[in-house]
Amino acid sequence: MTYKTGTLAEFKAWTQQIVRDPTQALNAPKQWYDSATTANQATTLTAEALVKLLSPENVALLQTIGRDHPDSVNALAVLTGRKPSNLSRTLKRFEQAGIVRLTPGPGRVRRPMLIAHKVRMEIDLLGTQSAVTVDTSTPV
Repeated sequence: MTYKTGTLAEFKAWTQQIVRDPTQALNAPKQWYDSATTANQATTLTAEALVKLLSPENVALLQTIGRDHPDSVNALAVLTGRKPSNLSRTLKRFEQAGIVRLTPGPGRVRRPMLIAHKVRMEIDLLGTQSAVTVDTSTPV
């Protein structure tokens, strides 16, 4: 996937330019990031991997984390009826995707926190411009 990095001011200027001449956007990257580091984090997750990760069972898991704010993986296991070892693997994948953060607690306890509120997927059926975006902005 191709992307462009730049400041908010550069993005604004580019957007204004595209409004004036939409043909300039035809082959332009569809994703903008503040840095290559952010872009690499966002682009490591393929659309196929995201679809598999966001199974109905795992979406329910994310909703439980967002609603109940469990203090630990074990507390989340009690809430969901899932085994802690299974949850740890799933939560690690969500953390790599930028959807969940596992914050350290006392001892070896890790607290799962939902940091993404939306996940967007754009699939380019004619090329290689598919994109996965994880939105960590605060919901309105």
